[in-house]
Amino acid sequence: MLTMLWTRLGSFNALEQTRPGGPWQKWIGGPLPSADALGDAAEALSLGDLRDRLFDQYTILKRNKAIRPLPRGFLPLILDAHESGASFLRQAPDALQRTLHTAKGDRLQFYFRHVAAMLRHAGGELLLDVEAIRPGEDEIAAAERLFERVVGRYPRAFDVVGGDALYLHPDFCRLVRRHHKHFIAVLKNENRNLITDARSLFGLVEPHRWNDGETDIQAWDISKLTTWPQYDQAVRVVRTLETSRVRRQRTRALDTREVEWMWATSLPDWKAPCEVLVRLGHGRWAIENQGFNEIVNSWHADHIYRNGLHAIAVLYLLLFFAYNLFHTFLTRGLKPELRWSYTMAYLAEKVRADFLNAIPLRVRLRPP
Repeated sequence: MLTMLWTRLGSFNALEQTRPGGPWQKWIGGPLPSADALGDAAEALSLGDLRDRLFDQYTILKRNKAIRPLPRGFLPLILDAHESGASFLRQAPDALQRTLHTAKGDRLQFYFRHVAAMLRHAGGELLLDVEAIRPGEDEIAAAERLFERVVGRYPRAFDVVGGDALYLHPDFCRLVRRHHKHFIAVLKNENRNLITDARSLFGLVEPHRWNDGETDIQAWDISKLTTWPQYDQAVRVVRTLETSRVRRQRTRALDTREVEWMWATSLPDWKAPCEVLVRLGHGRWAIENQGFNEIVNSWHADHIYRNGLHAIAVLYLLLFFAYNLFHTFLTRGLKPELRWSYTMAYLAEKVRADFLNAIPLRVRLRPP
């Protein structure tokens, strides 16, 4: 299964095509199992054992100083959910359900959704664990289970937890603080009392200003706000106005675009100055850009190899292991000149080509 993921074959059936004359006898001591047998194996593999292997991977990278803190010593853990496997036909007892209103009437759709945990560090990103959202619960319930497991297994791996606006949930924030970690999450209109209070104070403070490449940033920083009624502790709110210059592709005209961001956090200003906090807030996009975007478009993460929560979680954890090892190979196993000369997609295709080159081609003659 790891070979299937590393070589981006995309399905058990594609892997099964490598059986005739393949090098499996030498590699695994016998013939390659069929696609159905591999699916049965995915149902039987232990999630705990796979999580232990991911922890071993982290330990080796940490020991070899491949995991280095970001500026100011931060190592953020990012949580977010991803949906995969939506279907109107394929049913599973543990799948989520929703009713879609279409032109032909209401249709019942089945889908799976998982919360993933990613560790950001100076050398890149590391996918650590995944948790399924079960029928009848929301994303925060799955995120709390995932966080409890990750903080128990990696107690010193991270010091701040980031997420989108959904993770500015009072119960989740209290859970993070109970484990002596800090949180940072996008602040939107759901927390209206906090936003109203913060906006009334922004005009009383002088904004911080700096330039980040082609973006000019103004940031207002307010600490010790206590007007979040569902949360019994003071929080800090940071607002930015980010002005960037964008050249339009059709007209080649240079346009100016202004975007507003707001975050709420438990990080004090002496520990995370305003500019550092803004970078931590924007770092949440790593799980979208370097995480879900890559594993879906390049690693076939949305393919349902076996219909069932356990098997899907097994393949996700194997995929995380393969993803981490591949990126470690790129950053630690290749010279910089080679990394700069070829794209990541080319190197992935090279791995796939080397694997397929090891399989001799046999022609099966059909009877007349």
